Amino acid sequence: MTLARLLVLGLVLLPAPAFAQAKLPPLPDSTGWGVHVLTLARDPSGGIWAGTYGQGIYVLPAGGVAWQQIRSDTTATSLSWDFVHSIAFGARGEVWYGTVGNGWGVSRDGGRSWRNWKFSELGPEWQYVAPAGIVVRGEATYIGTADGVQVTSDGGERWTAFVDATGPAARGPADSVLPILPNEYIRRITRSRTGILLSTLRGSVAMNMSPDGTIALSQRGYAGFPPLARLDNWRGTLCGIRAVNDSTPCYERAGRLARAAEAPAAPRTTWFERPIALDDNSFIDQTYRYGSTMGGNFQPHQGVEFNNPDGTLVHAIGGGVVVYAGPAEAGALTVAIRHDSIIEADGPKLLFSVYYHNSALRVAVGQRVAAGDVVSEVGNTGRATNDHLHLEVHVAPTADVALIVDSLQRYPAYTTNPELWIQPLPGTGIVAGQVLDDEGKPVEQARIYGIIKPEPAETPYSFAETYGPKNHPHPLYGENFAVGDVPPGTYIVGTEIGGRKVFRKVTVEEGKLTWVVFRP
Repeated sequence: MTLARLLVLGLVLLPAPAFAQAKLPPLPDSTGWGVHVLTLARDPSGGIWAGTYGQGIYVLPAGGVAWQQIRSDTTATSLSWDFVHSIAFGARGEVWYGTVGNGWGVSRDGGRSWRNWKFSELGPEWQYVAPAGIVVRGEATYIGTADGVQVTSDGGERWTAFVDATGPAARGPADSVLPILPNEYIRRITRSRTGILLSTLRGSVAMNMSPDGTIALSQRGYAGFPPLARLDNWRGTLCGIRAVNDSTPCYERAGRLARAAEAPAAPRTTWFERPIALDDNSFIDQTYRYGSTMGGNFQPHQGVEFNNPDGTLVHAIGGGVVVYAGPAEAGALTVAIRHDSIIEADGPKLLFSVYYHNSALRVAVGQRVAAGDVVSEVGNTGRATNDHLHLEVHVAPTADVALIVDSLQRYPAYTTNPELWIQPLPGTGIVAGQVLDDEGKPVEQARIYGIIKPEPAETPYSFAETYGPKNHPHPLYGENFAVGDVPPGTYIVGTEIGGRKVFRKVTVEEGKLTWVVFRP
């Protein structure tokens, strides 16, 4: 099949909805905190499909009165992952979906069974589908991801990949790879009148094809991407489907009598810069923060992630001496820096930063670096499922590097939450605190709901989690959760302690930290 045939463009004309629903039935809620809806789409028959954070897909058939749930399970023909933020419909009745972190899939029987492209088919790239990142034009289906665009015109039998020329051209399922994009990190994708529009880390790009298959790319200052999680007069929210004009906070009623948290104050130790430049993806992955398990799916996290294409430059967060540069856990190319700063907390403590999963190292042991110096390049070496930087900050009573970087140790002894050490993004603040039980003991892996963080949409924010038994608090705070880069505003924030919901009113200011304690 020729490339020209593969990329035939044409509008999919869907029939008008067979019915108009004035009111939708509520989504089934097993958590008591609402269902976080990431995307909404209408199928050709008029049915509504809702992709969610951690609860798979809900479908309301045309004329139906109850939602039907589609989830991942142990069968080979189920969804690959329950974190779904892209749904699209093909010209031959296909249903496509894309996930936050485990690829995509297609159904040809209305969602009863699925063929999936996940880690076993894709390798350690192509896992993160962009929000609303699947577009169908005629016979062609475009999957926009953090590693480029995959295109098929035969329902997934054969693929062509579009990437940039910065890193190695990972094929995934593709038969051919074309390194023509200015940047392969796709944040949004939509149809234009004559082709496809892509929003990348380096601006928007229009992709158009001539009848002979020639591909034309042009930079576009385009801001017209459709709103995320919108359908007709409804929108997806942290707590379900709401009318577009309904701006009521999710937990306003329950939290009206909530006690106020402490007033925002200057943070104590935001001493370090961010490891990724602001014109790359300097956002922290919101789904897998320090201490997080992504809703019970993974081990408690020991650092924070910055998802970026391979080859993206990694910068030292502060000045110091390189004490490790080489392979570490599962072969991950790793850099460790012992910083010049020392913190007094039950005696002097040394500070280290560690940078994992690199594709290349730019420094050697013994080399002195300054804040902002390039130390490595983003990759996916070691135990990684996508291109990203994993950053750790250690507060240690020892200079023994073997206790900081250990190829056999998944739970280092001295990690702390990097979000309390690096500068928050411009225009944002930090929320940190404790969730305690009746006896004043920290509650492990409790979920804290109510903070609203629209960016980055590629890894949507749903809730924070308190630390697990292998995580460690900051020596000056004693917190068991912390979330940085929070937009200024006032939030009703809640958690559950011993089966009882507890709410607080939290005000966030730029450059400051708001301390909050939840206790029955």
